[in-house]
Amino acid sequence: MLQWNDLHPYNAVNVMRIPGALDFERLQKIINGTLQTWGLTGLTLNRKNGNFHYHGGPVQCEIKTIAAEENSLSAEIELQINTAFTTDENFNPFRFFAVQEQNSFALGLAYFHAVADDGAVIFLLKEIVDIYTGEIQENHSTPVDLYPARHDQLLRHHPALLARKLATIPSLVSNMKNSSRPCCRDSHNMENGFDFFSLKLETLKSLLKIAKTWDVKLNDLFLAILMKCFSPLAVGREQAAQRRKISVGCVVNIRNETGMRDHQAFGLFLGSFTVSHEVPGGISVKNLAQDIRRQTLAIKRKKLFLGTPLEMAFARLLLPWLSAKRRGKLFRQNFPLWGGITNMNLNSLWQPGEKCPLEYFRAVSTGPAVPLVLSITTFNDFVNIAITFRTSIFSAAQIEKIKTSFLEMSEQSAAA
Repeated sequence: MLQWNDLHPYNAVNVMRIPGALDFERLQKIINGTLQTWGLTGLTLNRKNGNFHYHGGPVQCEIKTIAAEENSLSAEIELQINTAFTTDENFNPFRFFAVQEQNSFALGLAYFHAVADDGAVIFLLKEIVDIYTGEIQENHSTPVDLYPARHDQLLRHHPALLARKLATIPSLVSNMKNSSRPCCRDSHNMENGFDFFSLKLETLKSLLKIAKTWDVKLNDLFLAILMKCFSPLAVGREQAAQRRKISVGCVVNIRNETGMRDHQAFGLFLGSFTVSHEVPGGISVKNLAQDIRRQTLAIKRKKLFLGTPLEMAFARLLLPWLSAKRRGKLFRQNFPLWGGITNMNLNSLWQPGEKCPLEYFRAVSTGPAVPLVLSITTFNDFVNIAITFRTSIFSAAQIEKIKTSFLEMSEQSAAA
């Protein structure tokens, strides 16, 4: 991930919308106090062995305030995604910002994604907001494990899993050789754009019902819809002799699989997998979702998403030998994904009677491997979907078309 960060800032953003006016001084005190209490200050990274250390101590975290204007929140998220953290010794991997709105404010946390996943950051942000709203006391202390067991060595201790992962390499290589490549206007330009839209709760409930009827998971349905959104953009794909497929990725929370069953482990516990399909022009969302379900079912049954470190290790060994120009092209040429999904339902984190935010959504930067990411967050009465995309691959008009198509196919599927 550190090598990815050399190509483009590897950042993520979580945003809560909090009722009431912003009390900046109180919020600043709580943020700095919580980071110090959790020990999340003074981070040092060792690039050679991948180790890290929090030195602890007081911190004066940046909290940026932004005037509430049209598109100000989206513009700030895009800026935060594209602004690198200075990873010198004893640096702060967190930046906070607040946008004051009418009768509420949006509190955002941008963080260096290599140090934590959303599963950890959500609980950090929740504790800050719980203290701010008076749900818990300021002297409340959450025990946090800053140095949980690393999962990137998992395959060494599970030879059966390693064997299963190695056995899938030929089919993965075949899928990638037969996958369409998104057109890139400038391989040196890794800049991210950002956009945002929502599905209504009624649509979500209907999608859950139809997914059950079709014997697929909601995530399979979202993957199918996203594939169909990409299909019109892959010009000439269906007539090509090769590279007729569209491939997309999916990020998986692997905390339960690695024994990290609660939020007390502060770190990065993510796996991933890819699915590929030719997506013929006349295929329905139902049939495509069922085809994808057969792929994801085998992946989950064999726990192949736990083998992601093997793929990352190969890239980690290869990247240092490539020029900056070739690094930017490596994944698009050899691992051509059109996009990916990260999907989380946060409603279970707030119990009935608790003071909870009005809204929550997440965004994550793209990387050299995935040029577009849908961050899907279910919270309260909405499914909030943030889109980050490489501006050298997708135009604003194409993103608008993807948004429109995703909404239309979601609503059509819900009404099926």
